[in-house]
Amino acid sequence: MKLVIAEKPSVAQSIAAVLGATSRENGYLVGNGYLVSWCFGHLAEPAQPQEYDPKFKTWRLDDLPIIPAAFRFIVQKDTQQQFNLLRKLMTDAKTEEVINACDAGREGELIFRSVYYLAGCSKPMKRLWISSMEDSAIREGFTNLLPGEEKDGLYQAALCRAEADWLVGINASRFFSLVYNDRLNVGRVMSPTLALLVQRTAEIEAFTPVPFWKVQLDLGGFFAETERISEKSKAKALAAACSGPAKVISVECKEKSEKAPALYDLTTLQRDANRALGYTAQQTLDYTQNLYEKKLCTYPRTDSRFLTDDMASSVPTIAAVSATLLGLDVITEVNAAQVCNSKKVTDHHAIVPTSNATKKAMEELPGGEREILKLIAGEVLRAVSGPHKYAETTTEINCADASFTAKGKTVREYGWKLYAVQDQSSEDKAENPDRELPKLTKGQELPVQAVKVKEGKTSPPKPFTEDTLLSSMETAGAKETPDDAERKGLGTPATRAGIIEKLVSCGYIDRKKAKKITNLLPTDSGKAVITVLPEDLQSPLLTAEWEQRLKQVERGEVEPERFLAGIIEMVKEIISGYTAPPGANTLFPKPELAELGRCPRCGKKVVENTKGFVCEDRSCGFAMWKKSRFFSAKGKTFTAEIAKKLLEHGEVKLTGCKSESSGRTYDCKAILVDDGKTTDYRIEFLNRKQGGRSQ
Repeated sequence: MKLVIAEKPSVAQSIAAVLGATSRENGYLVGNGYLVSWCFGHLAEPAQPQEYDPKFKTWRLDDLPIIPAAFRFIVQKDTQQQFNLLRKLMTDAKTEEVINACDAGREGELIFRSVYYLAGCSKPMKRLWISSMEDSAIREGFTNLLPGEEKDGLYQAALCRAEADWLVGINASRFFSLVYNDRLNVGRVMSPTLALLVQRTAEIEAFTPVPFWKVQLDLGGFFAETERISEKSKAKALAAACSGPAKVISVECKEKSEKAPALYDLTTLQRDANRALGYTAQQTLDYTQNLYEKKLCTYPRTDSRFLTDDMASSVPTIAAVSATLLGLDVITEVNAAQVCNSKKVTDHHAIVPTSNATKKAMEELPGGEREILKLIAGEVLRAVSGPHKYAETTTEINCADASFTAKGKTVREYGWKLYAVQDQSSEDKAENPDRELPKLTKGQELPVQAVKVKEGKTSPPKPFTEDTLLSSMETAGAKETPDDAERKGLGTPATRAGIIEKLVSCGYIDRKKAKKITNLLPTDSGKAVITVLPEDLQSPLLTAEWEQRLKQVERGEVEPERFLAGIIEMVKEIISGYTAPPGANTLFPKPELAELGRCPRCGKKVVENTKGFVCEDRSCGFAMWKKSRFFSAKGKTFTAEIAKKLLEHGEVKLTGCKSESSGRTYDCKAILVDDGKTTDYRIEFLNRKQGGRSQ
C-alpha cells in the first residue's frame, strides 16, 4: 500500500477520488492500493519553553535567552488522535512508501516532515507537487512524483524559518514584557509591519497643511488653470485681470500606451479585492483557498504573476473560461506571450481559473468566493489583452501675462482597460474624469467665459488600508535587498494576511471605516511597542535578509546551523545590549488593581487578572490559576474570595464538593502548597464519613 498524506480532509478527499481510494475508514480512505489520510494543518508544532524545562513556565529575565540545544516538535492534545492514526499507518508493515501531498510550498513541507519524523517513519518518501486540484493535474502529479529528497532543501529552509521565528518571538516577547511589566508581542515580521503603520501615523499627525490657490479659466467646454499660487491676494489680482481673451501659446500631443498588467499573484489579488470589494487580506486568502479546494482556481499562495512557457498553448482556453465566467463573448485577442515567462515563476505560477470553473459552478458559490473568481477571471482577460492606447494633449494658454495649462485625453484603443477593475474606494475619477480637448491651434484666441479662484491645501499622507499596507509590505526594504533576492519585503504572500490579523488580535492596530474606505490605524499600545523596540526589530531589512538567506539554505548554499547561529547571536545582543529609552515605562500605564494578599514567595502584592491571581512582580512567577483542575474537579469556581483566604491563612474551607467517582458531596480544606517554583494544593477532608484521610 502507498500512504498519501494531505494537508486537509477536503484535499485528501479530492485526491482519494482520483486515485480510486473510495472506501471510508475512521480518519482515512482506502482503495486501489492507496491509503489517503490528512493532517489538520500543523499537527506538530514547535515545543513551548516549558516543554524543555518546567522552570521556563515562569517568565524570568535571568533565564533569557532561552536557546534549546535541539529543537523539538510536539503534538497538541486536540490533534493527538489524528497523529496517532498517521503514525500507525506510516509504521504498518503493509505501507511501502509515504507520499507527501501537503500544499506544495515551504509550510506544506514542514507540516508533513514534522509528522513524518516525529512518528519515527523511515519508509521511502515521495513528493506530490501540483498547482491545481483539477483531476487531470492530480493524475499528472502522481504520474510524475518527485523523490522526497529533492525537497530536502525546502524542508531545511522551512525548519530554519520556524526555529528562527521561535527564537526571536519567544525571547524578545518575554524580554520586553518583563522589562516593561506588560504582555508585549514581538515578531520579526509583525514588528516591522507595525512600525510602518506607526511611522505613517506620525507623519500624518506631524503634517501641517499649506494653503494654496489656483486661478481657473472657463474657456467654453474646457478649463485651464495656473500652477499653485502661495498668496491669496495674488490669485485674486490675477483673476480680476483675466477679462480679455486668452491666447493659445502651444499645443503638444503625445501618443501614449499603458501595457497590460500581469496575472494575479496572491498579494495583487488581495490588494484589488480590498480596493474594489472591501475584503480583508485574510478573507481573500480564505475565499481563494476554498476555490482552489473546489478545483475552480489554481494554487493561491504564490508570488508569481506569470505562467510557465510550456503553458502557452493553454492560454486561449484559460481566456475563454474567464470570458464565460464574466458573461462575455470569447475574446479574439489573446497574447499568450505576455503572460508566459518561466524565468519569473518560482514554486507556483500565477492564479488563474481552471477548466472546472463554469458559469454554473460559479453561480453556486457563496458570494465572497464568486466575487473573487470574477476578479481572477477579469485579470486573465486584462493580462492577455493589448495595451491601452491614448493621445494626451497639453495646451499652454496665456491670459493677463500669466500661464495657464489644460490637459485632455483621447482614447485610441481601450485594450486591457475594457476589463478594468472598478475601484469602489476612489472618488478621483468621478471628480476628474478624462476629457477630450477641442481642436486648438497655436495663436488661437479664446473668449474667457468665467474666472474662478480655487482654494486648496496640501494633503497629509493617507492612512494605510489593507491594499496599501500589503503593497508596502511587499516592497519594504527592497532598495536595500540584493537584486538577486528571490523574495523581498516583509513576509510572504502566504503569511501577510495572518500578520495583519495578528496585529489586530493583539490590540496593536484597529480597523476604522471612513466613508467607503477601511483604514488600518495603530492603537496607543501599538505605538508604545514600537517606541521601545530596538531598530533591528523594527527594520524590514531583518526579514528581507532572512528570506534571502532562507533561499540560500533551500538551495544548499548556506548550512542551516550557520543561519541559526546568526539568529542566536542577534537574540543575545538584543537582550544584553538593550537600553530603555528615557521615560519608556510611562508608555505602559497599569490600572490600579485591588490587592488580594501578599505573595508567599516575595511578599509583594497579589492581584487578579483574567487568568488568575498573580504576583505583581512578573519575575517572581507566583500564580494561582482560575482554571485549576484541583477546584474544577470538585465542582468549585476558584473565586477571588477563595484566593484571599489562601493567601492570608494558607488554607480555605470548601463545602459541598462533588466527588468525580461517586458523585457524592463532601466538605474539605484546600491547603496552598508552594515550593518557590510551582504552586499546588492538597486536600484535607472534614467529613470523615464521606472522605477518609488527608491527601
